[in-house]
Amino acid sequence: MNKFDSTKLRTKFDNTSEGWLVQVYSGDRRLLCVLESSHAWTFLLGCGFGLLLTVGWFNLASYSPSTTYEPATTPPEMWID
Repeated sequence: MNKFDSTKLRTKFDNTSEGWLVQVYSGDRRLLCVLESSHAWTFLLGCGFGLLLTVGWFNLASYSPSTTYEPATTPPEMWID
């Protein structure tokens, strides 16, 4: 008679260290997409990098001199006739 081996059962169902998993199905029970924890971490890292890039770009743009021509609004000091 075969004896029950619990090590095979543990290796088959021991996936608790992998994180979470979200599966999205359509109305006719077809799998649409799968979201894993690595997808969430990648999205958050991308948002953080984008925020850092935006703040840096804004700081560079606000301190750089303007390249557009603006005519002087003050009249000249002495009018020559």
